[in-house]
Formats: sequence, structure tokens, C-alpha cells
Amino acid sequence: MNVAGGRIRRVDALRGFAVCGIMLVNAWQQRVRHGPTSLDWVMVNLFQSRFYPMFAFLFGLSFALFLRSARLRTRRPNLVMLRRLAVLAALGAAHILIDPGEVLLPYALLGVAVLLPASLLPRAAVLLVGCGVLVASVLDPHPYVLITALFLLGLAAAPDAEARRATGRLAGADGLGSGPLLGAVCATAALLAAGLTWWWNHAPPGGGVYQAAALCGAAAYATAFLLVARRTTVFEALGRMTLTNYVTGTTVIVVAMPLLEADRTGAAVVVLAVVTVAAQAVFCRWWLARHRYGPLEWVWRTLTWWGTSRGTWWGVPATGQTVIRDPCSAVPDPRRPRPGDQPLDSP
Repeated sequence: MNVAGGRIRRVDALRGFAVCGIMLVNAWQQRVRHGPTSLDWVMVNLFQSRFYPMFAFLFGLSFALFLRSARLRTRRPNLVMLRRLAVLAALGAAHILIDPGEVLLPYALLGVAVLLPASLLPRAAVLLVGCGVLVASVLDPHPYVLITALFLLGLAAAPDAEARRATGRLAGADGLGSGPLLGAVCATAALLAAGLTWWWNHAPPGGGVYQAAALCGAAAYATAFLLVARRTTVFEALGRMTLTNYVTGTTVIVVAMPLLEADRTGAAVVVLAVVTVAAQAVFCRWWLARHRYGPLEWVWRTLTWWGTSRGTWWGVPATGQTVIRDPCSAVPDPRRPRPGDQPLDSP
């Protein structure tokens, strides 16, 4: 498989996997509690806070990939990135009208306050600061402390141009790790998650035990997915349209609130999440067979590059480059450019 194509596919697939979990957790969090159920125990111990860490890490990694691509397209990449984050903030501000607990606006603000300045630092410095904030996040229950740490770690993990060819390294060509490293992290994280979750349930202590258990669980799920997933077509499609799926998912939850409020067993949460994700997967496959970007992804990209000499219009590159189908892509996209030329700017 082409290294560039493989890198994009793994990042998109993992992001799509995270979107599925976030949809389930968001639906559960909106359910009115009529009393504890077995679903509540499962959600708290196995799913809650296990998926947004993946998304935060990938946000930082994608930030670095987009910035690197922008440096090849414009003399002012930081200005383009600032506009990109401003557009995301505007979309998030509009999304608050539907979901007051939405994350797009905070992500955009953290991107401006944290990622843009950090992108000017050496990779080692970003990694060191990210590790320090990660330690602090275990002791601080506020989720945005952990999100900040994962933003920085994702930024530090993004490979440079030379690393894309080094498929044999432990970090892999995409910053997500190769087989030996993934296996070691998965086993260690799973054992720690199980032990910390048991500790939290039997003798709830302070000191961030639940946060540590959730973070280890997220690492175990992400690495296990990367290890065992072989056919990732559905997840890749979901991951390429993350913004569209996130906004439509929260909209579905708001519309379905009467059903969630009436249900006393929690079954409606699972049914709603499964049906919504299945419908999104079908739509994403259909849409990406005809368009290069998702609907909201296209709006985001167009406004980001608006007025620049090398922007795009309706997903068609304005650079005159030849566009052919990538035979390695699991998503049939007739307008997909050559793998080596593809802008690495997935949301």
C-alpha cells in the first residue's frame, strides 16, 4: 500500500471509530435518569470518556498535517490555519443553538491558544510539554486539561516528510505506531484500565483514578482497533466526514429526546446510536463516491482557502494537477488525487 494513502486511511479509520463511540456516549448522556440500570454501569465503566481522547489526539495530529500541507500551498500557512480555526469556531457557535455542550468552539479556541503557538516549537519541546500536561490532567477532572495534553501529543506525533517513508519504525509512517509498539501499548493499557476501573468501583479514591482508567481504556481501544481492523471501509468513510457526522449526530439526539426521556431501560440509547451510525455510514459511502469532501467539510475547506490563489472550488483542485482514482482507497472517490499529492487536511 502507498505510504501516504495508508497513513490517511488509518487516521480516517480511527477517527471514524471514535465518532461511533462518541455518538453512543452523547446519546446516553442526554438520557433522563429514572434510576440506575445495567446500561449505566456499562457506559460509565467501558465507554464514557474512552472516545473523546482519541478524537483529541487525532485533532492535534491532523493540525500538524494540514499545517505541513499548507506550507506547500501558501507563504502564510499560519494565517490559513487561523482562518481554518475561525471557521470551525463559527460553526461551533452556530452548533451551540442545537447542543449547548458541543465541542467545536472549544476545540477551535484551544487550537488558537495552544496548537498554533506550539507549532512554532521543536517537536521535543512539544512532546515534553504534552507529557507534563498529561500528568496534570490525571489529577484535574476537567476534560479540557486532558484535551490540551492530547492536542500537544498528537501535534508531536505527526511525522515529518521523511518519516512517511520509514514504515519500519516503531512509530509507523503515520504517527500511530507499528505492530510491535501497538501490541505492547494495547496489552499494557488494557491491564491498567481493568485494574484502575476495578479500584475505582470498589474503593472510589481521589487523585484521578477514574480519569486514568478512562485514558488507559481509550489507549487500549484505539490500539486494539488499529491492530485488528483489516476492513476499515466503513470507518474510513465516517472519518472523512467527521464534522458532518458529529453535527448530524447531535441533531438526531435532540430530535429524539422525547424517546430517550420516555425510555426507562436505556435500550433506546443503543438503538438510536446504532441506527444513526448505520445511516451515516451508508450516506458517507454514497456521498464520497460522488464528492471529494463531505458537505460541512467542503464548507469548512472552501471558507478556509477563500481568496487564496491555490484554493479549490466544489472539491476540484485549482492547481491544475492531474486527478485520478487511487486504487488503494477503500472509498470509491473518482475525484481523489494521486496519493503523493493529496492535501492532508481531514478534519
